[in-house]
Amino acid sequence: MANADSNVVIAAFTEDQVVRLTGVSRRQLRYWATDKFFVPSIKMEEESLAEMRLYSFRDLLCLKIISSLRNESKVAFPELRKTKNRLSHLGDDMWAKTTLYVHGKRVVFDNPETGQREEASTGQGVLGIPLKMVTGQMEDAVRAMRQCNSESIGKIDKKRGLAQNQPVIAGTRIPVKNIQAFHKAGYSVADIQKQYPSLDAGDITAAVNYEDVA
Repeated sequence: MANADSNVVIAAFTEDQVVRLTGVSRRQLRYWATDKFFVPSIKMEEESLAEMRLYSFRDLLCLKIISSLRNESKVAFPELRKTKNRLSHLGDDMWAKTTLYVHGKRVVFDNPETGQREEASTGQGVLGIPLKMVTGQMEDAVRAMRQCNSESIGKIDKKRGLAQNQPVIAGTRIPVKNIQAFHKAGYSVADIQKQYPSLDAGDITAAVNYEDVA
């Protein structure tokens, strides 16, 4: 199957949607972005939109794990920062890329270099971990959020100042041209849904059939 345009943005979520789906507060999101602890992976190219923060689906998974570590496992923020620094070589999506555990309110991970389970902040080996972190069913949560606003499914929005004035899937910031790029590359509706788990089949069909795209 042919590849779609490599510049296509996969699943963009607003701050409000991220708050609902991850349990991280808006104040925390903004502080973490400013402090560089967690910066959204979707970059806005236009200078006028630079302050508009959009998050990818992978960002949602990372933030959900961070939220679980802080609120359920009671891991202190300094420990999370040490974990981030220790695992920075894994990339921006380190929180979702590796399996994390908790032991004595410290984050633990499987170190591929040593083959051992180690504390992220100290590097000490650990045995008998009682709690394993689970990402949860984020895709289901995203779809449920969209279904709560079912009147927007299958509709297209085009508003001044929204997504560089390009038509988008109603209730999202996903440009219609992104969906059409996948369609032209030979992706089926089901294939496109895998790339955009927040969308309904009706959204994708509406975007594919939409004609007024620059």
